[in-house]
Amino acid sequence: MRDELACRFEEHRPRLRAVAYRMLGSVSEADDAVQDAWLRASKADTSEVENLGAWLTTVVARVCLNALRSREHRREDPLDVHVPDPIVSPESGLDPEHDALLADSVGLALLVVLEMLSPAERFAFVLHDLFAVSFEEIGPLLDRSPAAARQLASRARRRVEGQAPAPDRDLARQREVVSAFFAASRDGDFDALVAVLDPDVVLRSDGGVARPSLNLVLRGASSVAKQAFTSSKLSPFVHHALINGAAGVVVAPQGKAMFVMAFTVTGGKIVAIDVLADPDRLGGVDVSAL
Repeated sequence: MRDELACRFEEHRPRLRAVAYRMLGSVSEADDAVQDAWLRASKADTSEVENLGAWLTTVVARVCLNALRSREHRREDPLDVHVPDPIVSPESGLDPEHDALLADSVGLALLVVLEMLSPAERFAFVLHDLFAVSFEEIGPLLDRSPAAARQLASRARRRVEGQAPAPDRDLARQREVVSAFFAASRDGDFDALVAVLDPDVVLRSDGGVARPSLNLVLRGASSVAKQAFTSSKLSPFVHHALINGAAGVVVAPQGKAMFVMAFTVTGGKIVAIDVLADPDRLGGVDVSAL
């Protein structure tokens, strides 16, 4: 019986990892949550479970909710912005494992905004809006009514739509815009740089504890363009890549990642740039594949 459950669990693992990654913003933490869910499932009586996939989704969601609440209590002095762990792939495309994890194009900008939500808001939004779980199921998991769960998801949705607009689907066009951004920065062409930026563009940078000066949020095309000029000397070390399935770059002097930059391109303009500059979390980025 346990062997049969293990086989069925493996069938659902890709979806469970996808749920956990969107909940937690970390591949390693998502894998831990899925493993925890398996340990719980293996000890439970599932003989009466009609829809194992849905049941496992609620199990891993509960594990993630506990992790989010614990994380919130640990953050005594939260940073201005937290950029979740990016999924970096060569421009040639995602590997099958990452393709499953990012099946619905979860860009880094969306995950950054999800980090700003309360655990309950993130839980309700991810389960309902990204995985079509009903509020009748979500409510009891939060010890709230379905109507209250709906309100949580609605509040989260407004923040997401306002701060993480949907990117253009044309990946080639995204790359053109990102390439134009770096060409203008390299050439010192301020007007050309501003031209590829949305007037309300936002740049969010996470330098972690090690690089506090890089914990910042900039808004507006002029401010972001000026910041790009200060970094133009890094142009020779730019490696184009896919960051969470969208156009982006890894800046890697001497083959070691210094920055991961994810771009959200909407309507042919850059509307968001999310930068991971925390050396404590950049060590796992494999630049050789780029």
